[in-house]
Amino acid sequence: MAFGKLWQIAYRDLGRNRRRSFFTLLAVAVGLALLIFINGLIAGVMHDAVENNIRLRTGHVQLRAPSYEEEKSSLEWQDLLTNGEDLAAKARALPQVASAAPVLWAIGILNTAEDTTNLQVYGIDVTSDFYAPVRDGLVEGEFLAADDRGGILLGKRLADSMGLQPGSKVSLTLIDADGQPQEQIYTVRGLFRSGAVSYDENSVFMPLAKAQAVTNTAGRASTVTILLHNQEDAEAVAAALAAPDIKALTWTELNQMFLQTMAIGLRFYLILDFIVMLVVAVVIANTLLMAVFERVREMGILAALGMKGRQIMGMFLLEAATLGLLGIVVGVVLGTAIVLYMTNHGIYMGEDVAGSVENIQLGATMYTRLVPTTIANLSLATLVVILLGSLYPAWFAARLEPAQALHSL
Repeated sequence: MAFGKLWQIAYRDLGRNRRRSFFTLLAVAVGLALLIFINGLIAGVMHDAVENNIRLRTGHVQLRAPSYEEEKSSLEWQDLLTNGEDLAAKARALPQVASAAPVLWAIGILNTAEDTTNLQVYGIDVTSDFYAPVRDGLVEGEFLAADDRGGILLGKRLADSMGLQPGSKVSLTLIDADGQPQEQIYTVRGLFRSGAVSYDENSVFMPLAKAQAVTNTAGRASTVTILLHNQEDAEAVAAALAAPDIKALTWTELNQMFLQTMAIGLRFYLILDFIVMLVVAVVIANTLLMAVFERVREMGILAALGMKGRQIMGMFLLEAATLGLLGIVVGVVLGTAIVLYMTNHGIYMGEDVAGSVENIQLGATMYTRLVPTTIANLSLATLVVILLGSLYPAWFAARLEPAQALHSL
């Protein structure tokens, strides 16, 4: 029997019970739309977290002394760069580089009369474009000046939690290169919001020269952070700047822990994707089985007229494919619309939730991200699972004996 004839029969059968066909199609569409939304949300959260970490902390490339370990925040001279300014200037001369600046990292303890907190101290080149996100995120007070010897910059959320504002005096203790605590009173110059809650809660900025003086590091820097116009150039820039006494790290290496954690987490979401697809397949299989039981006599007549078992099986598979494809089209449209809407408006989860995730730079609002290849893969996987789920009802219909089918009603 020609494909066109099979299609006519399948189309007619789907229209017999329009309500059942509609709700089956709706189940496919809603299931796929849910998968597109969930995967779009995961992609958006991952993308934003990595981008926040790159623009605020790691850059696309970092230059370090071979012995430096970020986890220890070492201030020992042998672990620091002696020529941070020269390396930054060399990096800025490359056409791929947008900005480059030396930075000194240290562990600090911020004290007020009523509260104490540990945080990360950044000694920064206040003129560098690398810190434009902090400069542009200033909400109160003023930004630091290069020759400021008594001012610091705090995140707005940290300042609010400790009752500080621009002009407030606060005690800040740093451990210097000799392992000795150095406590001084500083004035809060300004407050900022970077868009990453945990960063705002755990960061304090001071001019690089002041940080070097307090920590007794004699003009040294922990690293040179480099932002690129295109992150795809990271490997080339790292290779160009690496030297026997300079270790160059790319953004993938600098964010390796987070990327590996997310890769493990994605396995859970793959299981969730499969469960949703399996539910959709069960709905399709149930619809087809009900159609088979309702049309047993019709199957017997078709078989008696010469329709082969494989043609009956193909007819039911065609019905499943039709429902699946129509549901997938509706699901892709619905899921894409939801993802695009959430890309612009996001889902507000609150600063407390975002701040509770340590070492991941999340904003208070989660945004989705549209990834066409993911949508295509989900659509194809959904169709495959639907067809696999419809094999049993189609096989059941194909194996009916004509005589038995004709006497069943």
